[in-house]
Amino acid sequence: MNNSVILASIGLGLMVGLSGTGSAIGLVIGGSSAIGAVKKKPEVFGSSLVLSALPASQGLYGFVCFILFHKSVNPNMTLFQGAMILAAGIAMGLTALFSAIQQGKVCAAGISAIGSGHDVFANTFILAVFPEFYAVLALVVSILIKTTML
Repeated sequence: MNNSVILASIGLGLMVGLSGTGSAIGLVIGGSSAIGAVKKKPEVFGSSLVLSALPASQGLYGFVCFILFHKSVNPNMTLFQGAMILAAGIAMGLTALFSAIQQGKVCAAGISAIGSGHDVFANTFILAVFPEFYAVLALVVSILIKTTML
């Protein structure tokens, strides 16, 4: 296996592994808060479910990147192409990791407030979009990196 394939394979692993890890952590943060809110007020389950599920999207972005790049990995690829896939993996993976965790915290705060009787679903949803925006930017950058490789 040549160096370019090794670099690209590491990039693929990072884009899926880190984004999935961030989503899992963000989901646990939001889900834990949802359990507490539902214990206080069972009727808030629906809004708690929606908010606690938001960090799952970053894992999906990492998977989309994997789909975009995985067919580019082959024994004939250049070192530059391998490095570009590694760069996309680092950018997508790290950004999704941190944005999902922070989004989970925003959602957890909103879910806790909803469980305490405050009507903040829409406000929480809007605020939760801000950390996600950076994962979307990383996805766009990855797409641009893919076009640079062609």
